[in-house]
Parts: sequence; C-alpha cells; structure tokens
Amino acid sequence: MPINAPWNYPTLMCTPPGEAGGVFPTETVLPLEAEAYAVTQEGEVWRVIVKHSGEVLYAGPGPVELVESPAPF
Repeated sequence: MPINAPWNYPTLMCTPPGEAGGVFPTETVLPLEAEAYAVTQEGEVWRVIVKHSGEVLYAGPGPVELVESPAPF
C-alpha cells in the first residue's frame, strides 16, 4: 500500500544539558519548520522565538541550535 502523505520532518531545538547535569544536549521537538523561529543571543541569555507570534519558547544558557530532524514523525 503506497503512502501518499508527505513526510513531516520536525525541527529539533538543541539546548545545553539540564540542571541535573549530563553530557548530551537536550532535544525538544518543535512543530514548525526551522525558518519559522529566530534564535538570538544577548550576553549569556539565548532565546528561541516564534517569528509570526513573538512567543518565546526558550530563554536560557546556550548555545542553542535549530536543526531539521533526520527522521519523519
């Protein structure tokens, strides 16, 4: 049976490990394409903002990177 639906490759927001420590960055799945978000840095604070609404999704230590997931969800 062929699949006719387009693949959905979500954006991953990669942030430093949480307060509990750890080695690997934290990855959070975001629903929109990477171009829909803005990443800014002011001093030590990094922010991820939804461009069309101005909603702040993340404000904290960096670095922060937005990447397209290599796997469809």
